[in-house]
Amino acid sequence: METRLKPVNTSVMRKKPLSAYAADMQKSELKRVLTRWGLTSLGIGAVIGGGIFVLTGIAANEWAGPALALAFVIAGIACTFAALCYAEFASILPVEGSAYAYSYGTVGELFAWLIGWNLILEYMMGATTVAVSWSGYFEKFLHLFHVDPPVWLMNDPVTAQEKAEALRAAGQSIPDFTFAINLPAFLIVWVVTYILVKGIKEAASTNNLIVIVKVVTVIFVIVAGSFYIDTANWTPFLPEPKVDASGQTHFGFEGVVTAAGIVFFAYIGFDAVSTQAGEAINPKKDVPFAIIASLIICTVLYILVSLVLTGMVHYDKLDLKAPVAQAFSDVGMTWAVYLITIAAIAGLTSVMLVMMLGQTRIFLGMAKDGLLPRGLFAAIHPKFKTPWKSTIFVGAIVSIVAAVTPIDKVSQLTSSGTLFAFAMICGAVWLLRVREPNLERPYRTPALPIIATLGILANLYLMWNLRLDTKLTFVVWGILGLIVYFAYSRKHSNLNNPQE
Repeated sequence: METRLKPVNTSVMRKKPLSAYAADMQKSELKRVLTRWGLTSLGIGAVIGGGIFVLTGIAANEWAGPALALAFVIAGIACTFAALCYAEFASILPVEGSAYAYSYGTVGELFAWLIGWNLILEYMMGATTVAVSWSGYFEKFLHLFHVDPPVWLMNDPVTAQEKAEALRAAGQSIPDFTFAINLPAFLIVWVVTYILVKGIKEAASTNNLIVIVKVVTVIFVIVAGSFYIDTANWTPFLPEPKVDASGQTHFGFEGVVTAAGIVFFAYIGFDAVSTQAGEAINPKKDVPFAIIASLIICTVLYILVSLVLTGMVHYDKLDLKAPVAQAFSDVGMTWAVYLITIAAIAGLTSVMLVMMLGQTRIFLGMAKDGLLPRGLFAAIHPKFKTPWKSTIFVGAIVSIVAAVTPIDKVSQLTSSGTLFAFAMICGAVWLLRVREPNLERPYRTPALPIIATLGILANLYLMWNLRLDTKLTFVVWGILGLIVYFAYSRKHSNLNNPQE
């Protein structure tokens, strides 16, 4: 008897059957070793780092002033809506892939691809930004012990020339150089890559230790810094708006919203939690818990730190690269600079670790579905049980970009991809509730129509208020993603196989 094959669905809106996710979980070669608090620690590890140790200075000095705390509240609220939606999805589909995987089973392949493509932008540019920031703090650490490495060895070519010119103008003798590389940023990426290739258990253990150091340091900053708060520095709390030559508004409420979009970079840790579902012991219950817990803990800490910093130092005098260390130095607590600098180095290391970890799991999910080459992105090491080829690939790209690119060229790109993905998830979980009302949902988002609507509006509003050049780059990245999808991914998708 002749067997008729089911015709191939060629629509770009085709969806991955939810039954296929259960099969993926059964076939997974990843080790399930992460507990509830291990997942929460990973989330905190990704959230506490660049936001507190780097972005607070930029956001307060240039955009929000003392109202930086309000910017964190706005960003935290937008994240909360998305986190509640993420939690329901994570309880239904506890697989690696995060927002990409959730969208593939609900909205359709093209939307899922675009979300996955933007998560690549989020994690790669985020890891690159953190690597460059790590190098800056490492250089500051060396200076504490009067070690001054050459400019051309600690900076990308553009930044190295700018620093050399500034030092020459100040009367220092700086030899000419034709080659420059940010060597610390390059090397730390490969250290993290080695840890990730070795295994998730080793990565999680390293992260847990660093998280303890970071949280203790942040609490120290809040408690010790509160004794040096001058409430005059909070006046005016919302500085008068100013418009620059490009038409961008700084300060005022519009400036605060722009700052919220900038510090949104700090919140992507809870997204990284959902990428680890394939390695969680009890993902249906523990991933939703870890998503919400890490977001609540970190939001409270961010608000308190921003109030303390802008109270210790007037916002227009905050350092752009090391605001926390500089604030304590300004009030005479120079010994605290050592502690904060060491914690920042450790903290940024763990952020980089979780971002690169999340990136490889996004690649793994997309490769399993045939949208990316399996031989590279889905290859699991026979001993370590990690996607080792993908990890090395990510490490190579991040290390090279970090070594030769100025931080201001990559730091803003992370938020655009994140905001787009969060808005899509809020819509997708609502759509799935309508289409599949009888699915088992160990966690249900409360008042979903309201939460999802607010999540979509809040995240798109923040995205709209990002800088113009950031939005243009996001559009270019999206067009490139469409080219890759139609040239490769659509043809190689598992959904092209009638037997799948």
